[in-house]
Amino acid sequence: MAKCFPIFGKENETVVYNPDELIDLFLNCTADGICIVDMENRFIRINQMYTRIFGYTEEDVLGRRFDEFPMSELVIEIVKAVKQGKTFHNINTQRCHKDGTILDIAVSYSPFRNSQGEIIAIFALYRDITERVNMERELKKTRELYRLITENTADMIKLYSYDKKIIYASPSHEKGIGYTPEQLFGKTVYDLILPEDKEHFDSAYQKLIETGEPQLFQTKIRTESNEVIVSETTMSPIYNETNEIESFVTVGRNITDRVKNDDALRNLDRLSIIGQLAAGVAHEIRNPLTSLKGFSKLLKGTTDKEKQEDYLSIITNELDRIDMIVNEFMSLAKPQAIQFEVESLNTILESTVKILHPQALLHNVQIINHYHTDEIDLLCSPHQLKQVFVNVLKNAIESMQHGGTVHIDVQKIEGKRVLISFSDEGIGIDTELMDFLGTPFYTTKDKGIGLGLTVSNKIIQEHNGTMKIESQLGKGTIVKVELKYI
Repeated sequence: MAKCFPIFGKENETVVYNPDELIDLFLNCTADGICIVDMENRFIRINQMYTRIFGYTEEDVLGRRFDEFPMSELVIEIVKAVKQGKTFHNINTQRCHKDGTILDIAVSYSPFRNSQGEIIAIFALYRDITERVNMERELKKTRELYRLITENTADMIKLYSYDKKIIYASPSHEKGIGYTPEQLFGKTVYDLILPEDKEHFDSAYQKLIETGEPQLFQTKIRTESNEVIVSETTMSPIYNETNEIESFVTVGRNITDRVKNDDALRNLDRLSIIGQLAAGVAHEIRNPLTSLKGFSKLLKGTTDKEKQEDYLSIITNELDRIDMIVNEFMSLAKPQAIQFEVESLNTILESTVKILHPQALLHNVQIINHYHTDEIDLLCSPHQLKQVFVNVLKNAIESMQHGGTVHIDVQKIEGKRVLISFSDEGIGIDTELMDFLGTPFYTTKDKGIGLGLTVSNKIIQEHNGTMKIESQLGKGTIVKVELKYI
């Protein structure tokens, strides 16, 4: 008599199963596909999961030989070995679904023995790993793609640990800065950038940690051959499972040539301004020279000490005036190294107005300032900002053919920023032409070279500021420059 097995159900209700029922329950409840093949290679049992995996029902397979179905030679050899008592675990292979789809399967084979230990059948257990294998294939493709990108890109890609040590560097560094990836491994970011850029990098890094947003910045890097290049770098965070930044990746590009081209454009624009202002400066100097010539003759022809002192005082004042005009003009003309320093906005604006005063007189234009506020200090390149303001004011003056007034307004706004507005009473700009403003070599003036706004925009962007132009034909133009103050 067959043994029965009591199993407790709900509320201590006892359900009695005989061994055949338990085998059926096991086969139909397991998460793996199971089939049993007799010693003549005929299917004698499959479970529901086998049907779900391969699509074959009991009617399709029971009583048929397994080699009647698509099968590799390896499987046939394995079955022969199992009949000899060998066991095989988790063999990754590919099998066909009933509809022809190729499946990735992990299969285990073991001999099925009776109570006397004789092998009477072959037990095979199947697990569908198609989804997992496909994910691994996609991951492998992605890794291979990343490898190809990092090994063939001209950009310099580095992966840093949280303490700013290099844990990966792309091969492009050897061509870019002369270091192999092996030489860079373990170095810190400070081993590459120049000391004067350390504070700039730390500021970008701190902002990355605080906001989690990628940061774009420029640094100077010393190459293996002791040369200095300018790198434009994007720094992005990498998060761990707890959504904390555990490392960061940088993508750098050598922009030394671009920086030199930008400097050349700025110099070209500055020289253009200097040439156009020269006539006004000459006119302004001519007036005190006339006074100097006249009072020199009067001084020579008199012996009256009181009059001599008066004449000398006038001559000294006129010489000081010439000296001031020439100094301001030369400060604009002299090439300056790009170096940020703390400077008063009022001082920069006043210096700019002095430079343009002769030009304004020639065009019967009055420049009125409204920036008598508290001192506003900027971290900036004063000469570059002066170049921007000269461009703006010069355009305003030239737009008023019959004279007029230019107003300069300064006001603090939210976020520790300052808004500088330049408004004129000129002819204005046609709406259709507004979209073209700032395009290199595009100009609305007969003698312009089309670089003023292009260069000015670039300078303002490097100062983390913005420049906007509002204009109506026949009603004038307003240029608004927004900068951060300290």
